[in-house]
Formats: sequence, C-alpha cells, structure tokens
Amino acid sequence: MIEAIIIALFSDGHILLEGYPGLGKTITIKTLSRAIDAKFQRIQFTPDLIPSDITGFELCDPETRKSTVQKGPVFTNLLLADEINRAPAKVQSALLESMQEKQVTIGRESFKLEKIFIVLATQNPIEISGTYLLPEAEVDRFMFKIRVEYPSYEEEREIAERQIGDEEPDLEAVLHPDEIIALRNFIAKKNPLHKESEILKYSTRIVRATRPNSDGDEYISEMVMYGASPRASIYLAKAARVYAFLSGSEIVLPEHIHKMAYPVLRHRVILTHEAESQGIDPDDVISKILKKVPILETDT
Repeated sequence: MIEAIIIALFSDGHILLEGYPGLGKTITIKTLSRAIDAKFQRIQFTPDLIPSDITGFELCDPETRKSTVQKGPVFTNLLLADEINRAPAKVQSALLESMQEKQVTIGRESFKLEKIFIVLATQNPIEISGTYLLPEAEVDRFMFKIRVEYPSYEEEREIAERQIGDEEPDLEAVLHPDEIIALRNFIAKKNPLHKESEILKYSTRIVRATRPNSDGDEYISEMVMYGASPRASIYLAKAARVYAFLSGSEIVLPEHIHKMAYPVLRHRVILTHEAESQGIDPDDVISKILKKVPILETDT
C-alpha cells in the first residue's frame, strides 16, 4: 500500500483502496503526510453527507450581509475518503469532480486545489448493505485499485507492540511538497511520453487487449464485458516510469509495466457473469494479457 501511495504521489494519481476496516489505512496515510510535510484530511462518508460537507460553503452574515467562504476538507494534500460507497451519487460526484478538475466552485467563485492533491478512497469488499455502487466512469478516475490484505503474523505482532506503546513516534519530514513537484518534473523529463515513446506504445497495446472483440481473442470476449479506457494507457505508462525511477532504473523496462498493470487495470476490467461464476478474477485476465501482448510492435 505504501509503495502504491508513493507512486501515485509522483504520478499525480488517485487511489481506490479495497480492504476490511482496521487494517491501518488511516494511520499509514497520516504518517506519510507527516513524512512529506503535507496536509491531511479524512472524511467518513455516510448516507446523510451532502456535497458542501466536502467542498465547502458560503456563509452569509445577517448583520453585515457579507458572505464568507468556508472551505471544506477537500482543500488538502492527502484526502482519505473513508467508505466512499456509503454516500449517495451526488456526494461521490462532488469529490470525483474535484479529482478531475483540481478545483471546486463555492457560490459564484472557483477555487484551485493544492498542487499536490491525492484522494485515497476506501471501500469494503464484502459489506454491500447501505452502499451506493460507484459507476465505472467514476471509478476510471482512480489511477490504482489496491487490495489491502491482512498482515502476516510477524507484521501483526509488530503492529500490536507499537500500538501498546505509550507515545506516538516523533516523525520529521524527509520531503516537502515543492520537492515532490520538482521530482515529478524530473521523472517526466527523464522518460517523456510522446507518441513515439515505446513505453506508451506498449502500455497502449496492453490496454487495448483488455477490450472484448478488439483482436478476436475468444477468451477475452467470453470473460470481459468491458475493457479499460484510453485513460488507462496514460496511467499505466506514468506509473511504470515512476516505478522504474524508484527502482533505480535508468529506463522503463517491460517488468515495470507488468508490475503496474495489475493496480492500474484491475478496476477497469469488468468481467462477464460467466467469468464471475467460474471464480475468475480481473488479475487472472491481466496475467493472460501480459503473456500474450508482444513487447515490441515489430513482433506482431
């Protein structure tokens, strides 16, 4: 989870976290925000939430008849949207619009959000009672979907030991927002994604292969109802070049693209009922695609 958040941070992407409550999502994000000297906000999504609870509102003084703007929690660097699928569509749309536009409108005025603005939205994979399904078009705005698994025995024991301790660790910032923006620019210049970029070409071929009837692949046509949108090609290439940089590689290799393909594509590959009845997971489909798609265009 931490690696994915860091990659999203340098790729300017948002993350959908799927996992059970109590797996340390909040404390992980809070700790990271302190390590990068960033602002952190958490919103607990509930059915009675309204859009202004997220974006903010205008407050009118009855005596002076002047209005002031009260900015909402969306004006931050790292925003944890806890159980996003528990709020109605109107509220989800308010958050997802701010993710896309990087600005919000309060009253008659538009306000730009922070240059570093990452949404980490959580949803419980089992509990569906009282939830509102996120539409595919809105889910597509998240760069990654990360599955937060239960920790190992050793990890869980270490967590318990730390939680029993009396004091919260005193963390110092090791990176600042301006430095993150500078690193984003450096990584982008190091491996530019122009139309002749092999990274982008390979990413695009992988994404196109997720779509049924795109190249006559019978397995994909039977198992996949909808494939990934063109946005996925960009996300995959951007994530792979950041992962390559963090891995200490001078260039982006196929293994970097393969590693990033799962979190980028698993929420974009919508399976058929037949695939679900067979217990097939989107990751299974992605694995088959990665084995099938040639690395170089000349191989086809």
